[in-house]
Formats: sequence, C-alpha cells, structure tokens
Amino acid sequence: MILNRTLWVAALSGVLALFQPPVDAAPASARDATPGAALATLASQYYDEQARLDPVYTATLAGDNRFDDQLPLSIAPRERKQRFAMYHRIERRLAAIDRAQLSPADQLTHDLLARELRTRIGFEAFDDHLLPLQQLDSIPVLLATFGSGQGEQPLKTVAQYDAYLKRIARLPAWVDQAIANMREGMRRGIVQPKAVVVAMLGPLRPLGDASLDKNAFYAPIRNLPASFGEADRRRLTAAYRDVVTHRVAPAMRKLTAFAEGDYLAAARSTDGWGALPNGPAWYRQWVRDQTTTELGPDEIHAMGLAEVARIQGELAKVAPQLGYDGDPKGLLGWVRTNPTFLPYRSEAEILQAYRGINERVKASLPQLFGRVPKAPLEIRPEPELTKDSASDHYSLPAEDGSRPGIFWAVIHDPAAYDKTTMTALFLHEGQPGHHFQMGLLQELTLLEFRKRVWINAFGEGWGLYAETLGREMGLYDDPAAWVGELRLEIARAARLVVDTGLHAKGWSREQAMAYWQANVGASPEQARNQIERYMAWPAQALGYKIGSLKIQELRERAKQALGDRFSMPAFHDAVLAEGGLPLSVLDAQIDRWIASRR
Repeated sequence: MILNRTLWVAALSGVLALFQPPVDAAPASARDATPGAALATLASQYYDEQARLDPVYTATLAGDNRFDDQLPLSIAPRERKQRFAMYHRIERRLAAIDRAQLSPADQLTHDLLARELRTRIGFEAFDDHLLPLQQLDSIPVLLATFGSGQGEQPLKTVAQYDAYLKRIARLPAWVDQAIANMREGMRRGIVQPKAVVVAMLGPLRPLGDASLDKNAFYAPIRNLPASFGEADRRRLTAAYRDVVTHRVAPAMRKLTAFAEGDYLAAARSTDGWGALPNGPAWYRQWVRDQTTTELGPDEIHAMGLAEVARIQGELAKVAPQLGYDGDPKGLLGWVRTNPTFLPYRSEAEILQAYRGINERVKASLPQLFGRVPKAPLEIRPEPELTKDSASDHYSLPAEDGSRPGIFWAVIHDPAAYDKTTMTALFLHEGQPGHHFQMGLLQELTLLEFRKRVWINAFGEGWGLYAETLGREMGLYDDPAAWVGELRLEIARAARLVVDTGLHAKGWSREQAMAYWQANVGASPEQARNQIERYMAWPAQALGYKIGSLKIQELRERAKQALGDRFSMPAFHDAVLAEGGLPLSVLDAQIDRWIASRR
C-alpha cells in the first residue's frame, strides 16, 4: 500500500480567492492558442489550483513542497463549495477543447483530466466533510508524522522548519472546524462506526501530550540539525515551544476529549457505508473512484469468491511441501503460528532480512525491466506514532534526491514476525512494486497533473502484480516464500468479498472478521485490524485485485498476439510508460503498444 492519503476526497481544501478569472472564461493567451497548448495550460492551472486548495494531500504527499506552510480549512462548507465550483469551471473549459484536434498524447491527457474531474464531481452529492477523522488517515496524525523529518515534508533547513511551524500553528482552527462538522454529522446520522472511533483514539491521544519530550509536534526541535546557527536554534526552540504548548497540544486534547466523549457516544452500531444516508449510492461512487470501472458490488463480490477458491486450490498443492497434512483450510493458520516460520528476535534482524531480499531482487531486475528508477530505495521501521494503525507501505523519493524511496516495515513483536510473507510484501511495497511505479513516474516528462495524480486500481494493482513476479525471479522456489505469496494474494481476493459484504450486503464487522479468519488464516487481532481498515476506507481495498487481474490479462493478450516478439521487459516498461492510468485507458494503451510491436 502506498501511503496514499490522497484516497480521501474529504481531504481537499479551498483558497479560490487566489484565482479570479470569469467563471467560464479562459485567459486570452489560452483562447488564442492551439488546442494542445490550451489543454496544457488548463491542465497546469487545474493542478496548481488543486495543489493550493489541497496543499497536504495533492502537493506535499506527491512531492510538491511549494505549499508546506499551508493548511487551509478544506473541510469547511464554504471552502468545499468553492472547490466544487472550481471542478465545474475546469470541466466546462475542458469540454470546449476539441479532442479530435489533439495529438494522441494530448488526447490521453484530455481523457485523464476529464475522468479526474468527473470522479471528483461525483462526490459533490455526498457529505464527506462530515467524516474528517478515522484511524488510518487524518490531518493531525499526518502532520505529526511529518514532524519526525522522515516523511514527505522535509525538515532539513531553517526555512523548512519555519514552514512546518506555520502549518501546525493552523491546526487549532482545523480542529474547531472538524468538531463542528462532526457535530453536524451527529445531527444528521453521518457518523463513523463505534469500532472506527475506538481505533482512531489510539493515534490521537499522544498528540495532546503536554510533555515536550514526548509530543510528536515538538520532534523537530528534539532533532535540530547541528548545522543551524545558534540564533536560529534559540528562535525556533522558543517558537515551537510556544506553539506546541499553548496552541497545538491543547487543541489536540480538545479533539481527543470530544472524540472519546460525545462522538463515541453518538457513533453508529452499523459497520458498512451502505447504512449511511444515501449510503448505497455513496459506496458505488467510491467503487467507481477506486477501481476506475463500472463494476457493481455484486460482480466484485462474485469475483472475490472465485479468486479465493482458486487460490485455495494452489494452497492445497503446496501444503505437502511444507510438511502439512491436515485440512487445507487450516494451512494458513498453521503457517502463521509455526515456530519454523518465526525465526526473528529483533527488529534489526528483520530489517537485515529485507535487505537480503532486496539484493536478490536487484540481481533479477534486468531480465524483467528495461528501465529502473534512479532514486535509491531504503528499508526502515514504521515510526512508533503510527505503528499500531499502519500497514506496511511505501513513500516516494524526493525529486531533488534529498530523500530516497522508503519501504516502511511495520514490526510489532519481532518474535511473532512471519518470514513467509516477507518476499511478496517487499516485491509489492519496494521494488519492482511501488518503487518502480512511483520512482519511474518522477522521471517522466509529463505535466504536473499527470505526474501527481494517484489512481488506486493502477497503483495498487501494479503492486500486487509485482508480487507475482517473484516466480520469474526464482524467489518462490522456496515453498515457504510461495505460501507467503499465496497468503497475501488470498487476502487481496478476500478483500473483494468483505469490502462489498460490509458496504453493500449488510455484513457486520463480526461477520467480516469471521470470513477473514476462516479464509486468510489471520489471528483475531489481525482480522480486526484489517476489517476496521475496510470500514474506514470504503472500496480502497478493491483496487489491488481488480488492477492486478487487468495487468495479468493484458500480459497474456500481448503474449498471444506477439508470440516470439513478446518481451517481458518491454511489456513492463509499456505498462509504466505513461504513469497512472484508469484501467480502461491502460487497456487501450497496451493494445496500441501491441500494434506497434507487430
């Protein structure tokens, strides 16, 4: 999973006063330009406005650090209205550009921008701003993780320290708006499930710690670079102490008290999105957004059941190679608890094992890829602040080379860390998964809009597809590593079942947890963590399997069409050549690539 807080449309913001052209009028230079130039101008304007509206999710997390001192009230009703007005204005101007007069490359940009706008506008009817908090992804927790200096907001210069200070100083206003929104949600029945509220309290509570030695927002001062001059050190220390002590920490205590008091008491007993007002239509919009398809929940549910059954057949085949002769349905639980597969006693051992996997992967990459990212990849443990609610994930490198791509490994108890899934997990989160997808994207010459957009079904679909490449690399000749890949793959298939079950079929949290434990071999705690993730992020989990199946389908199509002319490195380079694409657009792109190879 890429650290993809861009998933939440609710995280957008509004400062449209910076942009005041007439509602439907393009600048004179754009009106007089060629269709291609007009499109480039419009796409650039859209990205720039969106980055200013949404400086955290659209800009900072995507590697654009121009607005690292900004935190607009994205969740305020007035800003939300302005944001959707901007989408409609850009959409009208895009419709005025004759697509037929564009080059194939510009037609692709046109189609991507049209889809982006259509998807965002599709959420206008739903009150996402009334749900500003959940356990996986919220503004306060995200900004706190930035304070470590290891995240997407850099903290290496005095100017960067000043920018972060300005950003967190705006948190109290955000907290007041979030509480106001949640109270409105309580009045209208748009609230989080009780389990999600309980889960989100864990990351929130430490953010109000009165001790500067512990508060995450004061971490930049605890880690002041030795290169800073004495005057800057004194000024920054005093400023951070004042802002964190008197503004940020009290605001976070206020938010936590509200969440664990009034909000928890009003939280709903239902678990799926479908139970919300207009919930079924809302969930269908999430499905469109996260899968880039028109597949319905029933189709996706059936797809998941079929994939679970197929993978269970593969597990039955590998069981004897592991010395297991019991009921095949019990294999994954047996693997999870077998001491043979739990060899580690320290975090350092696990990180070193991942580095060993990385070395084996790097030796095999030339046979599968023509291009590799220039940015290095590092393996780091997940910070304590977010460890309890995080999944293993990747964060992209800085474009100026100051930060590598990072695979974050979530390690709770080293003695309980299962080695069987490590190879597949690294292929997904590290290379050739998200590191290739995002690292190579940074090197492409594309409009900013194209470089920064995140398309879940493509990104997570590529990550899951990358796991399967362990076969070509010889990494799954080890039955333990192969059963680990199957464990991860059956989980992605089961996601199709439980996500649609929760949000479209009325499943309870407990029903989904029971299905998860029975089919994925998870412990009760692992099942709870996963199911509560799907409750908080509707449809996000669908993108993995749906996207991976599409890439596998396209690879088989290319092999059948090209025969001896098929090249695995060329195919993979073609899939990644244009950055993230909706699945239907990727399908057409690969068809064109096949035609060119003939």
